Amino acid sequence: MNQRPAALTRPDGSPVRVLVVDDEPDLAEVVTGALRYEGWEVRSAATAAAALDTARDLRPDAVVLDIMLPDGDGLSVLRELRAEQPHVCVVFLTARDTVEDRVAGITAGGDDYVTKPFALAELVARVRGLLRRAGMTRELTQEALLTVGDLVMDEDAHEVTRGGEPIDLSPTEFQLLRCLMRNPRLVLSKAQLLDLVWSYDFGGRAHVVELYISYLRKKIDAGREPMIHTVRGAGYVLKPVA
Repeated sequence: MNQRPAALTRPDGSPVRVLVVDDEPDLAEVVTGALRYEGWEVRSAATAAAALDTARDLRPDAVVLDIMLPDGDGLSVLRELRAEQPHVCVVFLTARDTVEDRVAGITAGGDDYVTKPFALAELVARVRGLLRRAGMTRELTQEALLTVGDLVMDEDAHEVTRGGEPIDLSPTEFQLLRCLMRNPRLVLSKAQLLDLVWSYDFGGRAHVVELYISYLRKKIDAGREPMIHTVRGAGYVLKPVA
């Protein structure tokens, strides 16, 4: 018999909060039930407007978000969510599975992507994985700080500073930087980063890594001596400023 995975809670011990946004009532009910079975606080919304209102009240740790909504699209909802709650993890649901759709979702800031129809167990695993990798749950509580030069990451508090100045990162940017900070001076290939950050290869699309490396550079290196370096034909490396 398969054992259920260990329960995840927020660092303060309270239930993880998840918002499910889908205009198909039956699907929303099934997904909500599966997530509540994890012991999480789950609410649902069927429209873009309701999603934003509910998110402001719930302050979710993760959102399962349908791209197609009756009064808008999930990409617009995500942009508004991130403006108010930059650390929320987002899994897109969609009936479309083209490269263009994936890139659009990733570019908008989505952290993961599930195509309908899907297995509930897979969706739950994706949400759990995002929460763990983003350092938003008790399982990842660590006392030590990651420090590379003047760049400091508090994995517990999900905070990053450089030279004492706070840097605001999305969950995926945070995980990507954590991989680099855990391997300072070590060149990591695009394939390695895809596996470490996304846990699957996004269809082998190396440009996903390039896109998020560019996001990190704008936040970590902008106006400063660069720490993130490209090693042509090999990958990327994080090094303290000499």
